[in-house]
Amino acid sequence: MENKPSVLTQKYEVGRLLGQGTFAKVYFARNIKTNQSVAIKLIDKEKRQDGLLHTTCGTPAYVAPEVIKRKGYDGAKADIWSCGVVLFVLLAGYLPFHDTNLMEMYRKIDKAEFKCPTWFPTDARKLLRKILDPNPNTRISIAEIKESSWFRKGLPRQSKTETGGREAAALGRNGSGPSENSSVACEAKQESAKPPYLNAFDIISLSAGFDLTGLFEDKYRNREARFTSAQTASVVISKLEDISKHLKLKVMKKDAGLLRMEGMKEGRKGLLAIDAEIFELTPNFHLVELKKTNGDTLEYQKILNEDIRPALKDIVCLWQGEQQQQQEPQQQQQLQLEPQ
Repeated sequence: MENKPSVLTQKYEVGRLLGQGTFAKVYFARNIKTNQSVAIKLIDKEKRQDGLLHTTCGTPAYVAPEVIKRKGYDGAKADIWSCGVVLFVLLAGYLPFHDTNLMEMYRKIDKAEFKCPTWFPTDARKLLRKILDPNPNTRISIAEIKESSWFRKGLPRQSKTETGGREAAALGRNGSGPSENSSVACEAKQESAKPPYLNAFDIISLSAGFDLTGLFEDKYRNREARFTSAQTASVVISKLEDISKHLKLKVMKKDAGLLRMEGMKEGRKGLLAIDAEIFELTPNFHLVELKKTNGDTLEYQKILNEDIRPALKDIVCLWQGEQQQQQEPQQQQQLQLEPQ
């Protein structure tokens, strides 16, 4: 049996272990006087002397530097760091600290080496620098985050107007509102045509840290590509239509934010078909996914790399995987410059 008293303070008889955490263990016990069954928590006082947590836990790309160092950390301050990583992912669509080499990623986290994209608002950049502070003692607190200009700014006013328009349109359809208001119905129709909105979990799952395409064969991995754009959905769609016209591809709009580009001539494996789906991150920032749905993969890759990607360069902020490719030569150059 483990090192524990069989009888605790002459009151409880301690039995089997039910569970344990960082600082305590929970045992099944019996009250000697009343014979009542209870659960007893035994706390290891030695582990609590510094008042810090010592269990290293969490997804590597999201954990704070002090967690990685394994010298004890304040859980609340470490959580603020993780919130900063999530905020960065929500705004950028990729992780601030990422590397194929885990130790190199930990080095970046320890030094807080990250770069904000050009489309980040100035106040968001300042807030992220304060949240992703490698020193937990100077890291911004929750109370200070709530007082920051970016946090207090709130939602754009048009969000409330759009919501009101949808509610008014619904009332008109039910007959309990002014059905003659055609402008409201038109506004509601435009709303329904908007591209789908990605939530936090969708965005994080698309980030490089959770990309599982490397587990599959190249023929599956090479069928799709993603990029982000700081343009509106209508501008992105218009650009894709122009490219399709130049490449003599037939464009068919399907659902909101989804269009298909289809070849006119039969290829080696039938007609080439590419689906382009647009997802809204913010009203003026979108994620676009290009996916081959029919035809030859080699033909698709040729058109994508030689025609589509160059033609999209004026509206693309970043292609997925491009950030990592840009960082690797810089890292190699830094290693060469470091004194031996």
